Amino acid sequence: MSISSRFSIGIHILTLIDATTDEVASSEYIAGSVNANPAMIRKIMGMLKKAGLIDVRPGVAGAQLAKDLTDITLLDVYKAVNAVKDNTLFNMHDNPNPNCNVGRNIQATIEPIFNMAQNALEQVFANITIATIVEDVQAREAARTLTE
Repeated sequence: MSISSRFSIGIHILTLIDATTDEVASSEYIAGSVNANPAMIRKIMGMLKKAGLIDVRPGVAGAQLAKDLTDITLLDVYKAVNAVKDNTLFNMHDNPNPNCNVGRNIQATIEPIFNMAQNALEQVFANITIATIVEDVQAREAARTLTE
């Protein structure tokens, strides 16, 4: 199982909203940047709104960040878009053979390891903010324009 692309799209949306100064950050505009369907963008924006990360007003094009960039972590986005349910990043295979010494013990053995790995990943996400993402995007764009 992989992490849903809603996670990277959510990060993209938040970064683009911050970067959007000359344009209205409408779902159509964002969909153009993500190269995705505006309906899908609206769905993810709804998830970000429900989590208190953006403000969207019905009938008015555009979205705004509801928090400062330094207060939004990747873990906030990860949880907002339901990228992975708690302790389900790694799927366990179903129905191992209970008559086999490995089959009856393997899940109990590897499940705590999988949970530790997911917790480690989430801790990394908790320590990176959208501000960090925005800074890196801006630095990459500045470097690109220097080489042109």
